Amino acid sequence: MLLTGKTALVTGAGQGVGQGIALALAAEGARVAVTGRTLEKLENTCELIRQRGGEALPIVCDVKSLTSMEQCLATVLEHFGGLQILVNNAQEVPLGTLDEVTDESFAAGWESGPLATFRLMKLCRPHLSGDGCIINLASSAGMRWDMTGYGAYAATKEAIRALTRAAACEWGAEGIRTNVILPHAKSPGLEWWMENRPEEAAAFVATIPQRRVGECEEDIGRFVAMLCSGASGYVNGQSIALDGGQANLG
Repeated sequence: MLLTGKTALVTGAGQGVGQGIALALAAEGARVAVTGRTLEKLENTCELIRQRGGEALPIVCDVKSLTSMEQCLATVLEHFGGLQILVNNAQEVPLGTLDEVTDESFAAGWESGPLATFRLMKLCRPHLSGDGCIINLASSAGMRWDMTGYGAYAATKEAIRALTRAAACEWGAEGIRTNVILPHAKSPGLEWWMENRPEEAAAFVATIPQRRVGECEEDIGRFVAMLCSGASGYVNGQSIALDGGQANLG
């Protein structure tokens, strides 16, 4: 298996893309710290991993709190003895037009997105040196021609892309690779949108060359597992769209 002997910390892993990534990492032999705000969801992910023969630990963590992240990392290090993989997935999403998005919503998106990514990367850096991998999550929303309703969300995700590139350049010589993925996947939020706005969803899917939305584990998680492995040892500082060919990153 690609990740035997490695420990991964995945934020927002109680459901959706984060859960899919946690499952895929564990399937390749990684021990996974499954973090998020709702213990019941975290325990469910861990149980799925254990049913497959993997090892996982649920840790309640609020990424908007520096203290909570510090405690989470301390628990990971105490339980597993080290850390080689960090996946920054959790984020609150500030959607709506600029007039609709409140200061509070935008601040929450910023604190849970780029600020949390910035903080957790720096907290984990000393433990990742030598053979570490950071995967951050962004979005192709920033590449939309019509940004109506996506400005605040895209702003937080583009900030994460900038931080990823900086970390890749500044820490690459230490043996830490940092990349960012831009996924389309069947998260609970996207599934709700597709069920409740079928016409809009159908138009969206029609813009994807492969004509489907990705699966959280099979399409997103498995790629992340490969990206964290030695098979991708020379991939660093890249923005990689996992979207069936929809976005043109140039």
